Amino acid sequence: MSERRLTVVQMLPALESGGVEKVTLEIGRHLVANGHRSIVVSGGGRMAAQIEREGSEHITLPIGVQSPWTLRHVRAVRGLLRESGADILHLRARMPAWVGWHAWRGMPTDRRPHLVTTVHDLYAPGRYSSVMVRGERVIAISEMIHAYILEHYPRVDPGAIRVIPRGVDPRAYPQGYIPPDPWLRQWYAQYPQIADRFVVTLPAHLTRRNGQEDLIEVMVSLRDAGTQDIHGLIVGSCEAGNKGYMEELQAEIARRGLDDRITLTGYRDDLREILAVSNIVLSLSHEPEAFRRTTLEALSLGRPVIGYDHGGVGEQLAALLPEGRVPVGDVKAISDRILEWREKAPAPGENRIFTLERMLENTLNVYRELTREPSIV
Repeated sequence: MSERRLTVVQMLPALESGGVEKVTLEIGRHLVANGHRSIVVSGGGRMAAQIEREGSEHITLPIGVQSPWTLRHVRAVRGLLRESGADILHLRARMPAWVGWHAWRGMPTDRRPHLVTTVHDLYAPGRYSSVMVRGERVIAISEMIHAYILEHYPRVDPGAIRVIPRGVDPRAYPQGYIPPDPWLRQWYAQYPQIADRFVVTLPAHLTRRNGQEDLIEVMVSLRDAGTQDIHGLIVGSCEAGNKGYMEELQAEIARRGLDDRITLTGYRDDLREILAVSNIVLSLSHEPEAFRRTTLEALSLGRPVIGYDHGGVGEQLAALLPEGRVPVGDVKAISDRILEWREKAPAPGENRIFTLERMLENTLNVYRELTREPSIV
């Protein structure tokens, strides 16, 4: 017997870049490939055209603005849910979730879609964040998030939580991947200062919590240790409203005399290739993160990763490269590990846990599970 065709509506703030956006695209693509209907509601962005090319429908609504005025879109979302005959409403961020939740609550109980929420981050506990645990099923993207939900929201039924780590496709990030020659020529023409250097890469949005300043300290330590061939690479763009932070970093790099040892690339859409030509990849967030996709992509490519041992990164490293874990904020430990690994770095284990296929099927199984059950009030 053929599988029932589902209509799934996902809601998120925008489709610019980032892990939440990527997983939304991946779920949409998987739904379409399996004969289901995928609808995404967001404020738009550079990924909107891609999601439509891949078969999803995109509805543009500015639902990511953190303002009570954003709730004016509740009626439009409720109309969408009703007219599309949605089976699943999947909420992926707090402000869009409030819009979606109010739209869902305003529908007759026998005509509502089933409600799924995904907790993508360690949100500040409280009423505003509580919407993310109001789903009939609550997806936690790591064991750390699972523990966070149980600690801060004791009224949540533990049986409603599903731990589904995000994952990468090993076919898209194969071990030993080498970028094509045209890309390599263009890359080294653009950044000749890193040719023939031992490259240590920090891929992350430019924010104070993501450890770019720690990388500067690491490079000072490596220079003082007498190394000449190690180059730091910071890959990532500034978050909205934080453009001045890049200028601060550039000024600090110049003040420490590291202009010839650290390069900032800004936003890049070829991160896979950059990771593949890096000798070591770093994860230096001072705050525990639910998940960091770039570290997993690097590990899948076979690149050694050094990261602070907490949150989702700690879980990834514990499973795939335990030697890469260092205490949070221990810049000396990072420097020492880089010097050690410059001679011989360990190889990450094969990724069989954090795979895209496993994440996609487990998420689809949540949808299937719910559509066999009556909706809750």
